[in-house]
Amino acid sequence: MGMMERIDIGTEMAVRVREFLTFKLGGEEYGIDILKVQEIRGYEAVTRIANAPAFIKGVVNLRGVIVPIVDLRVKFELGEARYDTFTVVIILNVAGRVVGAVVDSVSDVLALDGKQIKPAPEFNSLLQADYITGLGTVPTADGERLLILVDIERLMSSPEMGLVERAAA
Repeated sequence: MGMMERIDIGTEMAVRVREFLTFKLGGEEYGIDILKVQEIRGYEAVTRIANAPAFIKGVVNLRGVIVPIVDLRVKFELGEARYDTFTVVIILNVAGRVVGAVVDSVSDVLALDGKQIKPAPEFNSLLQADYITGLGTVPTADGERLLILVDIERLMSSPEMGLVERAAA
């Protein structure tokens, strides 16, 4: 039993600190697991796809790979999307597929330990809280700021996105 306790403590310590890529979207700051990020690119024109939902901006050719581009501001209904010099596309590896997510700007990479991550509060269904895994608290000079932590894999592989094929049950 003593051996099992040490393994559990070691495992708990290993998963306690996680790194998140932080980005701005509609005036709020979000974070996604850095391990899902392949690269960050400036926003460039996309090839539109007929009959695609409004949040799917189109596709780009990334070194021979056709990558669907999703505008998270449109997906989360955070107002009209503006594309400027700060707008970036986060290229992600989710569920074995390469997908791009358009965000207003990328901030930095933050390491958060378990004490800094709070459970997500209950929201009404309009906010799509299924994809919010928690709230990160980041100390600042005048207190702390909140970081909305998004389960980007769950979001991008959801059936409504239609980006990742589901295996037959």
